[in-house]
Amino acid sequence: METQVTVKITKLNKRYNPSAPLAVDNLSLVAYGGEIIGIMGQNGAGKTTTLKMMTGMIPIDSGEIELCGYSIKTQPTEAKAQFGFVSDNHAVFDKMTGIEYVNFMADIYRVDLDTRVQRLNMFQDSLDLGEAIYNEISSYSHGMKQKIAIMGALIHFPKLWILDEPMTGLDPQTTYRVKELMFEHKANGNTVLFSSHNIDAVEKLCDRVYIVSKGKLIDQINMNEFRKGSTTLEDHFFEVTHLHKRDD
Repeated sequence: METQVTVKITKLNKRYNPSAPLAVDNLSLVAYGGEIIGIMGQNGAGKTTTLKMMTGMIPIDSGEIELCGYSIKTQPTEAKAQFGFVSDNHAVFDKMTGIEYVNFMADIYRVDLDTRVQRLNMFQDSLDLGEAIYNEISSYSHGMKQKIAIMGALIHFPKLWILDEPMTGLDPQTTYRVKELMFEHKANGNTVLFSSHNIDAVEKLCDRVYIVSKGKLIDQINMNEFRKGSTTLEDHFFEVTHLHKRDD
């Protein structure tokens, strides 16, 4: 059976104002079902801008993004139904309780009541928000907001799970559980695509990695092949981006 293309980005461009350089410059990439894909780059490399165009949060200047065959420009409703998104700032409704937020997301994606209850119980077993799910999100810690954002993003079992800096500020236990969910999502034939500065996490989790710099794609790595070599992903990243590590 042919592997499904879940993400196809072709010659993507974005400039925030006429006098500024391109934030995303002729970027192309592809992701398939059953993969975990990492996007790496220094601050300002264009990672978050790319994810925001993928999710329809900001418009595309030129180029194309297709999610499971649907164009985010011309078929936005169908394209947005294919993914769940966890932002780096946990943009959720703080005045809702956790359970209200998950139900709100389930309503958007038309998840029936029996199914959402079953899935919520599964996520509670995995992420363990406990009774806090009935509290206002405004009272949550950073890690708890990450958990409720993940529940809302995955309640419809999307084919594509997009995350922006998913490990930042998480305690080791929550980090481990997020990684477990990523592997489970992949094992079900779905795609996980995330941006990260955490090189160790990218090296351990990903099947393929795209490295961007100043909006341009400068390298793509098959991690199964890369791991057979002697070079670390950290060393390779610094080499291709022409950055220099500090000597400790």
